[in-house]
Amino acid sequence: MRALLPLVGVCAALFAHLSHGENTDWILIDDFESPQALSQWSNADTKNETEPYVENPQITERRTESVGTAKNAYLLKKPAAEGVVGNRKALSFKPLPREVKVGEVYTFYTRIQVESFPNNHAFGISNMNAEGIRKNDYNAFEPTLRVTDKTESSGLVNTGALMVKVDGGYANIINPASAEEAKPLKPGTWYEIWYVVNNAPKNLGGQSYDVFIRGGEFPQQTQVYRQADFRMKREEPLTHFLMNCNTGPHRAPYGNGGLMYDDLYMSAGVNLLTPGG
Repeated sequence: MRALLPLVGVCAALFAHLSHGENTDWILIDDFESPQALSQWSNADTKNETEPYVENPQITERRTESVGTAKNAYLLKKPAAEGVVGNRKALSFKPLPREVKVGEVYTFYTRIQVESFPNNHAFGISNMNAEGIRKNDYNAFEPTLRVTDKTESSGLVNTGALMVKVDGGYANIINPASAEEAKPLKPGTWYEIWYVVNNAPKNLGGQSYDVFIRGGEFPQQTQVYRQADFRMKREEPLTHFLMNCNTGPHRAPYGNGGLMYDDLYMSAGVNLLTPGG
């Protein structure tokens, strides 16, 4: 498996090589601290098959939590309220503060927390405009990360581990210490994710991304996948942060467990430091 080869025995050296001397300036996409934060996001339910029909069924809310004596704001996204099924494409997207041109490498940082399973969520970066995102939904993604425990039509049961996009489907991230697939994400735990996105043309080794994570079974920042694939490989400037979730069809609903998002940042080059750290 190509994901395993660079992970076993070389993670510490690779981390030192990548992080030394790189750009440390993070550009904020959103941290949801502003009460008006959601006004900058577009939400669309582009395949609403709810019965009885529920207009705008997705739940995308700014919420707060206590962190010691302080308050932290975050985004909670769900395809619909509990018991509502048939909302197949619950999209949320926002323009990036800076486009990633073809040929550029940028690091994206995102914190996520699973509210509950069962669920089916995907998030990442798009190179389409708003109209294209609404029209193409999942195919508007390029670098894509996925959280789900749904059963595929093939009978494959996803585990709830963080997943990346590969040609022909998705793959679970890998724990290099065991050379095994990572464990399911633990609800109620924040995970930090760095994804180093190479938007060079495919024939120059681009249209791919590497993933690092900290949280849960990974107490230290760890590289968990190398050279995951852009979904479509359109070789266009990256323009939007995109989230999508899906209740599943009426005959086989997935469930409406939510995914929390916080601290969305981007940085030119390879940056494996923590924003604000």
